[in-house]
Amino acid sequence: MDISGCVAIITGASSGIGAATARLLASKNCNIAVNYRENADGAAETVADCEALGVEAVAIKADVSSDGDCRNLAAAVMEKWGRIDALINNAGTTRFADAADLEALSADDFAELFAVNVTGPYMMIRAVAPHMKAAGRGAIVNVSSLAAVTGVGSSVAYSASKGALNTMTLTLARALAPEIRVNCCCPGMVDTRWNRAGLGDDRYDKLRDEVSATVPLRHVIEAEDVAGMLAWMVEGADYMTGEVVMLDSGMHLGFGTAAAR
Repeated sequence: MDISGCVAIITGASSGIGAATARLLASKNCNIAVNYRENADGAAETVADCEALGVEAVAIKADVSSDGDCRNLAAAVMEKWGRIDALINNAGTTRFADAADLEALSADDFAELFAVNVTGPYMMIRAVAPHMKAAGRGAIVNVSSLAAVTGVGSSVAYSASKGALNTMTLTLARALAPEIRVNCCCPGMVDTRWNRAGLGDDRYDKLRDEVSATVPLRHVIEAEDVAGMLAWMVEGADYMTGEVVMLDSGMHLGFGTAAAR
């Protein structure tokens, strides 16, 4: 898929993986809709980075757990550019909780995580699908987690929500073909401020060192590594759909103590 001059929506693009993906796609001459919920300054920085690469970019505030916000986001992009070629569902949330502590999570915690991590991507896909169908092509990439595959993650609710996202990827890949491809990336531990903030500096540094020393490829995944995979799923995987791809330096082969992305 030639993405030069195309338009991509990236949810949760004010920092981390989303911002890195926005910059990478912009470097390939793709116009970018930078979605954010709270971090307006980060979104503005991402927009500036993209514009410096010679493309058009806009920051759009929207909460992906709101159907109205999802539909308004898609409508705003169509109003500006008249097309939506790619959607990267990157926005996500979690609760850091020991899986062995069954009192650590409430029903409300589960509801919030599923609203953002599962229902949100569904509603974003529903909002953009008619435009992609009308254009005759489109690429959707869901950002999941190794936690969905291994069951080892920041919390039971997080792992379960990402597992649901993986399954939804398969269902919608069938339902939206042949015009729209739907694929999924499952990063392992990613070196981001989000993980550091959730785990705390000491625990995070210890975990990062452990991962770096024990995973087969001896590399902790960076946001830019994930961005490379997401961009390839948009522009280079023309005949791939319904795939759930792990990007974890081989962590899934046996390293079982790390909290996934």
